[in-house]
Amino acid sequence: MRSIKHIHQAVSDPIGELDTFRAMPTRSIPHLDPFLFVNHHGPTTYRPGNQGLPFGPHPHRGFETLTYIFKGDIVHQDTQGFKSKIEAGGIQWMTAGSGLLHSEVSSEEFKAHGGEEEVIQLWMNLPSRLKMTEPNYVGLSKNEITHFSEDDGKVTIHLISGEWKGHTGPIESLTGLTMTSVDLKEGGSFTVDIPSSDQTLFYVVSGSVEVNGTNAKMRQMVEFAMSGERLEVIAQANSRLILGHGAPFNEPIVAHGPFVMNSEAELRQAFQDYQSGKMGVWR
Repeated sequence: MRSIKHIHQAVSDPIGELDTFRAMPTRSIPHLDPFLFVNHHGPTTYRPGNQGLPFGPHPHRGFETLTYIFKGDIVHQDTQGFKSKIEAGGIQWMTAGSGLLHSEVSSEEFKAHGGEEEVIQLWMNLPSRLKMTEPNYVGLSKNEITHFSEDDGKVTIHLISGEWKGHTGPIESLTGLTMTSVDLKEGGSFTVDIPSSDQTLFYVVSGSVEVNGTNAKMRQMVEFAMSGERLEVIAQANSRLILGHGAPFNEPIVAHGPFVMNSEAELRQAFQDYQSGKMGVWR
């Protein structure tokens, strides 16, 4: 089995009225190459007549984002011309690549009527050869994701990219990432083998589980060693996980704000390109 190095607790980092817990980076875990950033927004209950999510137009370059919408909705719009509304159970996968501006806000219906919102957003690095790839966006509703069950229905895997036991996710990752979310009923269990050369991302969204003999609970990130392959997971309560894996790039990471590059010079160029409108102009 893959050994566990540490259990990291997400830290409270609210954004306005949106309850937010940052699982990575924190003082205890800067990143898990190629995974850069994990924010857990909510669950937060919005009153009727609310302002919705606070993520207005902003730029990105040099990485990809994956957003899980567990409750509520998100309307994505960007300077490449992509626009979609994704509701609970769906995901948004954006390749920032060479750069674009985008916004992630609540629908007019959600702002009018209120409701509960819960979202997980990941940043996934791109290697130097793909930093300046053309931007792209894919929004998938719940019924467009690959779903399958194990342990007599006690475990449901929602496969977004990569392969798992003969199933294939709808997103073709540029960097070969396998990304899922997993729902477990109390007592449910599963095993999965992950190549020992891959980095593992394992975050407990809700509930509590035992993984490879160690307990992990809501808003905790499990850091594994890069040795061994098997994960054995048993739910101690009804639980939800984010589980992904991919090969590390072992390249320099130079990041500031919305840009993640390989050198200070590339970072300065990203700011210049943004300020000169080369990443698009918001209209």
